[in-house]
Amino acid sequence: MASIEERVESLIKPTIENIGYDLYDVEYAKEGKNYFLRVFIDKPEGIDLNDCEKVNDAINDLLDEADYIKEQYFLEVSSPGIERVLRKDRHIEQNIGKEVQVKLFQKDEKGNKEYQGILRGFQQEIIIVEITEKTEVETIEIERKKIAQLKTIYHW
Repeated sequence: MASIEERVESLIKPTIENIGYDLYDVEYAKEGKNYFLRVFIDKPEGIDLNDCEKVNDAINDLLDEADYIKEQYFLEVSSPGIERVLRKDRHIEQNIGKEVQVKLFQKDEKGNKEYQGILRGFQQEIIIVEITEKTEVETIEIERKKIAQLKTIYHW
């Protein structure tokens, strides 16, 4: 059975695309005692508050009618931001060659819990990151199941 996130994504994606936006991601999470359904939208020129409001208004009734989520939840519509979390294969593929930060659930055999480097590729079970430490360049493979978060890095 599809997860709530997958079901919601399938439901709202056509509507979001019809009004001129890309659906970047859907996240359903419990934080404390509250549940949140987060819908991340994008477009080439960026997202502003009016865009979020427009999408919120377009999908609110769809979500209520589908009634996929039995708990009371807060709907949040926003941009994925400049530093983007890469949760899906398409996100990773779009960011090959860019700088990323990899956070692991626990320290690896080298004692590291975090890496920063250039995303060089991925496969079903691993991601490949090129790390530069001092003057040495090393390409490492990290098992995807060990990754707590993978996101792009933006230098201001």
